[in-house]
Amino acid sequence: MQSYAKNVSMTVVRRLPKYYQYLKDLEDRGVEKISSKELASLMGLTASQIRQDLNSFGAYGQQGYGYRVLELKEAIKQILGLSATYDCILIGGGNIGQALAKYNHYRKDGILINAIFDVDPEEVARKTDIAAYGMDGLEDYVANNSVDICILAIPREAAQNVADRVVKAGVRAILNFAPIDLDLPENVIVNNVSITDNFYTLTYLLAEDAMLKEQQKQKNT
Repeated sequence: MQSYAKNVSMTVVRRLPKYYQYLKDLEDRGVEKISSKELASLMGLTASQIRQDLNSFGAYGQQGYGYRVLELKEAIKQILGLSATYDCILIGGGNIGQALAKYNHYRKDGILINAIFDVDPEEVARKTDIAAYGMDGLEDYVANNSVDICILAIPREAAQNVADRVVKAGVRAILNFAPIDLDLPENVIVNNVSITDNFYTLTYLLAEDAMLKEQQKQKNT
């Protein structure tokens, strides 16, 4: 995949990490090639969707052969920008922040959490090996260190103010776990991760399933 379209939809882009994870797993299992049909079956997609997604980034695969797993994984790794290293700071050392700090799987892909900022840095320092600082040192740290991504794992009421601070300090990408839509300049990239929304989606699907079963039950009586 030497080139790809600039107007690829975000729907396709958001599927790329899933492709990458499945391909890494296939590589670990020693699988050398896979067809679009086989990959679609694993991922819960259709073969035509697989081909359409990958063609968005340039023709790939061979008819009658499929995809070379390692080659495709490395191509998607390049597209995702994972050949570089990304320096991150984490703001908020509570339960979510601690879980993120301890989950080091993404370090293998060059995503490094180098510092944690919290209102109680001494408490955070006792629970993690990552350097912990008070909130009053945030701007100085950003000014004197490489910071590509800021992860917000703080309460809703504090999120906008803290986001404004890091953006003013020069950070241009934020992973937001706070349950609020941040109002930030257009040149700032924000990815919202709402645990609450995901729970509510699950409860909706469970309620819908229960309703359909009840309707089917009434129809059969």
